Formats: sequence, structure tokens, C-alpha cells
Amino acid sequence: MLDISGTSSAPLPALLAAHGQQAVYVPGRAVNRMAGAYRGEAKTDARDAYVIAETVRHRNDFAAIDLPAQPAADLAPLTAHRSGLVADRVRTINRLRDVLTGVFPALERAFDYSSQKGALSLLTGYQTPVAIRRRGRARLTARPANRGVRGADAVAATALQAAQAQQTALPGEDAAAQILADPAVQILALDDRLKRIDKQIRATFRSHPQAEIVGSPPGMGPIPGTEFVVAAGDLSAYPDAGHLASAAGLVPVPRDSGRRTGDLRRPKRYSRRLRRVFSMSARTSIIRDGPDRAFCLKKRGEGCKDVQAVIAPARRQAGVLRALLRDGRVFTSAPSVT
Repeated sequence: MLDISGTSSAPLPALLAAHGQQAVYVPGRAVNRMAGAYRGEAKTDARDAYVIAETVRHRNDFAAIDLPAQPAADLAPLTAHRSGLVADRVRTINRLRDVLTGVFPALERAFDYSSQKGALSLLTGYQTPVAIRRRGRARLTARPANRGVRGADAVAATALQAAQAQQTALPGEDAAAQILADPAVQILALDDRLKRIDKQIRATFRSHPQAEIVGSPPGMGPIPGTEFVVAAGDLSAYPDAGHLASAAGLVPVPRDSGRRTGDLRRPKRYSRRLRRVFSMSARTSIIRDGPDRAFCLKKRGEGCKDVQAVIAPARRQAGVLRALLRDGRVFTSAPSVT
């Protein structure tokens, strides 16, 4: 019995499988509810182990922990590492914007630092209005241009305009300038690392036997497809599209009682990774004209909010992907001939 989740628990299921033993996953919610059914109020590791063991003995419907096949096993640490890099990038951008707002708010409003490499390149050298005005447009253009940034002249013009709009020197400006260069360099380095890990993920994903099928629906690609393969495994736990959509939290659950029927609520227990895959895939597919966008606009016309309107094509996409994997064919915009 291992009362832990994550990569640190991976050796034990592999060891049990090598000796012919089947491990199961007991959700923390089930353990918490079952603990109240036993005598006493103590909370110790020994009591938790007893509750988990008794719960597994009485119930046989817990999900089995199966070892992933080789392509999926290779993709799991890559996706985990990529998620960590993305989280670090978001934190660093927020920290940079927070400091920049306190000393140079005009420049903070001028750029989207999550997508503009030129603005980050500029911040590695010049962080204050005085420094930007002193350098001039030609020198400001040269710095991002030397790093291969497109539209370096437009970046320099925007920065110079922001510097002209702020003539007042704020307290702590010089100290903040020394701080701002560091997160800007970190974000650029994280972008390079993300490019390398994405390239490695795409190469590994292509070696998966069902990569072409998984990546064929609109909105799906190597990165979402990789996360789907890691989260769903070999689909043995999802015999049909309904089970897959339910596991992703895309199907409402009833809360009926007595004569009160038809009360559907949002599920609380579902795979966050699967839901993220289908939600992000649906949001990507509705950007361009197509059946998903038309379906989303139809739901919005019926009065659905944004989340509800996105869940609708995400639910349909789960059914489409499960059918494609069942039939062993790639997605095509034209209906299949039967």
C-alpha cells in the first residue's frame, strides 16, 4: 500500500506488475468518506492504511493501475517536464509585469510579454524611460534585430513612444531596472527550452502507433495528442465514448431525489488532464470556420455561457476521437461512406 501519488510512486506498481500483482487506485475522496464510517476520530498513517485496505476489500470497482506501453511511458515524463516549464514561464512573466508596472507602467501596457520576443529582448538592455530615450530609435532597433526578432523597428518605436509618455522618474526606478533584466533573460531561456522539449515530444509522439489518428481531429495536434495518450492510456478503461466523456468531466451528473428529477450538476470527480485536453482542443478548433465553430455559435445562440458553449464541442470531439480510435481511421471533414 502506497499512500502517495505522482512519479515517486511509479516503481512500486511496476514491481507489483512484475510479480503478477494488480494495483488499484483509491481516490482520496473515497478514503475520506470511509474514514467516518469507522470508530474513532484519530488520524494516523496506520488508521489510514487500515481504512484503505478495508475499502479495497469491500469494493471491487476501483480503477486498476496499468503500466503504460513504451511510447506512452516515454511521453509521460516529457509532458510533466513541459508543464513545469510552462508554469515557470507564467510565474516569471507575472513577476516581470508586476515589477514593470511599479516603475514603467507605460511600457508594461505597450507590449504583450507572453508572446512578443522583441519586447523581452529590449528589456534585457533597457528598462527605464530615461535609458530608452537616451539610446534613441536606431540603437533600440539594433538590440532585438541582432537576436533575429521580426519587426524590431516597430518594437523600438513603441518603446520610445512609451518612454516619451512618462517623463516622471518614479522612486526605486534604478533598483527595479536591475531586477527587470533578470526575468526577461529567464523568459527567453525558457522559450528556447520549450522549443527543444516540444521538438522532442513531437518526435516521440510520431513513434506512437495511433499518433496519426489521435492528432487528426481539428484542434488536436502533437502536444494535445501527447497529453491525451498519457492521460487516457490504451483506452481499456473507456469502452465507449460516453465513458471517455464522463472521465473527462464533460457529462453532467444527476442529483435527483424523490419527485425532484432532471437536476443535472457539474461533476466533481473527473480527470483534469483529460478535460484540459478536450477543452483546449475545442477552443482551438472553434477559432476557424468549421463544424465545431458552428456548433459553439449555435449553443451561444441558445443562451449558453462561454464555458457551456465550449463544453458542447468538446463533448462531441471526445465521441469523434473515440470512434476514430475504434475504427482505426483518421479524421476527415467529409462523412464516412458505410
